Amino acid sequence: MPSLERYNRALDYTYALGIFPALEALKSRPRQVRRVLVSSGIAPGEGLARIKMLCEQHGVRVENADRALARIAGKDNCFAAAVVSKGSPPLRDDARHLVLHQPMDKGNLGTVLRSALGFSFMDIAIVTPAADTNDPHVIRASMGAAFSLRIWEYDDFLEYRAAFPLRTLYPFMLDGARELDTAVKRIVTPYTLIVGNEGSGLPASFQKEGLPVRIPHSEAIDSLNLSVAASIGMYAFKQNE
Repeated sequence: MPSLERYNRALDYTYALGIFPALEALKSRPRQVRRVLVSSGIAPGEGLARIKMLCEQHGVRVENADRALARIAGKDNCFAAAVVSKGSPPLRDDARHLVLHQPMDKGNLGTVLRSALGFSFMDIAIVTPAADTNDPHVIRASMGAAFSLRIWEYDDFLEYRAAFPLRTLYPFMLDGARELDTAVKRIVTPYTLIVGNEGSGLPASFQKEGLPVRIPHSEAIDSLNLSVAASIGMYAFKQNE
């Protein structure tokens, strides 16, 4: 088989680095898993047994590949990795949506994706420029949750809006007109939550998009972390539907 490259955005495949992310790829996207690499140093146990079971079930090749693992992971303590073809199903119009507007931090993005799965927000729109959702660091930060989600990129918010014109929009802004506990008293479905960039938040133009919401907090901080704000918003809306 061809030699595996260190990840870059131009590749048509990515890596799920680690036992748990590799298992999530095998469970959620088995047809996209090209092969699984395991280290000679991997400890016998439930994780390895499940990897082998799923690979056998789906006809996926398992290779002992210490050097390849060290090369693609950039470290020596990665004991398993799945090689996964890129690709995601399109977003569903009848589902809850989360729009992430130009998220740049890979760790934050992965954490948000894991929270989205936990709160049953299965459809994620990414407005670019943004961190690469297929980057192994994002996948690992999500603990493989990215493979259970429908994730689609858009060049700008107008492209997303044109694709889903009938949705109620709830942009989260520091100067949003409605506090969160008020906004969730009357949720109009289908709806989309919109969260901005880690540093700059959403542009002021989003004040004119839908029903702007703010999460109240003390004056001791100027804003909430992206993953925290997104998680609070998703939880509150999910609980009050």
